Amino acid sequence: MSTTTPTHWQAGPTPVTAQDWIARAAEVAAVLATDAAARDRAGATPYAEVQLLKDSGLVTLLGPVEHGGAGQEWPTAYRVVREVAKADGSIGQLLGYHYLWNWAARLVGTREQWEHVEAEAARHRWFFGGAVNPRDKDVVVTEDGDDLVFTGRKTFSTGSKVSDVTVLEGVLDGTDQHVFAIVPSGSEGLTFHDDWDNIGQRLTESGSVTIDGVRTPWSSAAGYVDKEFRPRTYNTLNVPTIQLVFVNFYLGIAGGALETAATYTRGRTRPWLHGGHDRAVDEPHVIDTYGDLTAKLWAAEALADAVAHEGQKLHDDPDAVTEQARGEFEVRVAAVKARATEVALEVTNRIFEVTGARSTTTAEGLDRFWRNVRTHTLHDPVAYKRREVGRWVLEGELPEPTWYS
Repeated sequence: MSTTTPTHWQAGPTPVTAQDWIARAAEVAAVLATDAAARDRAGATPYAEVQLLKDSGLVTLLGPVEHGGAGQEWPTAYRVVREVAKADGSIGQLLGYHYLWNWAARLVGTREQWEHVEAEAARHRWFFGGAVNPRDKDVVVTEDGDDLVFTGRKTFSTGSKVSDVTVLEGVLDGTDQHVFAIVPSGSEGLTFHDDWDNIGQRLTESGSVTIDGVRTPWSSAAGYVDKEFRPRTYNTLNVPTIQLVFVNFYLGIAGGALETAATYTRGRTRPWLHGGHDRAVDEPHVIDTYGDLTAKLWAAEALADAVAHEGQKLHDDPDAVTEQARGEFEVRVAAVKARATEVALEVTNRIFEVTGARSTTTAEGLDRFWRNVRTHTLHDPVAYKRREVGRWVLEGELPEPTWYS
């Protein structure tokens, strides 16, 4: 793709309102859409795409205004992720993960830590990656004086190869305590491997990473004061927050699939010879399918937006977050995660019913929408999300905070 920044971004005013930023995201999506299918086939490292996110200002959307950020809230960030994912699900995922890892200092860290991280991130337009995979328990953190040393391997490290900084996670040696720290992605001892070769989300750079004696000061251990972790309920909001990221790039991919398919149907799908219609857009089953899929997508988007605003109330007053409020929010997130998964899989599968046999060519790339959704929706079984909702409805049981709930 071209790395040229649209001239009006440089010469014109910076977006101010939430709607302005969503419009900016749509402009980014328009650039990405011009060669999305070709880039998916090539699977090249998305350096230019990340630079586009930086040039557009989207990487600092949640950053403090006084340091050059946009000062926007999570509901806007989710909508921005959705817009970008319409054109490119991989880049939508990278941006959504970036927002979560940028916010991780605030979720887990002390005020001094997160104020420093957010100021530096906004000032320098850092792009975040994360070597955080809770099912890999082979990263050990040892003490060496005033330093911590991370050693081990993670199966997945989404975005780290194209990032400025990486969030590391490991278990403090001899304890069950997890430690998070942000380090430069070029740190000695960090090796990102080119072994991400999955059917979808091909540009997310989600391959493995070797962490060989990466050092960072104890003072960078998020949430630790005098080498002791200071827990609060707000720490556990990382899972519902990133699950809503998932929801929104699933819905974005589905929306992009519908828009791309509709354009194809209007211009290239042929009516069936026994249908009695001159145009495919007049075929009753075509009209019905687009209406059905659009209604389902709109309903899921409305629920996603409502849940995002519910979550913002918790972000507004972190110290007031209770276990009850956190649990009820997780139930709502679980519900929309389940619904978004089902809708996105249905939409990206059924578009072929209304585009026709010729639409399956590699050049069209319509399959990328389904491949992207199918790949990432396997992240954690959606049946367990429905279980969270069902147990709450039947027994009033709140989900126990874990790495996946």
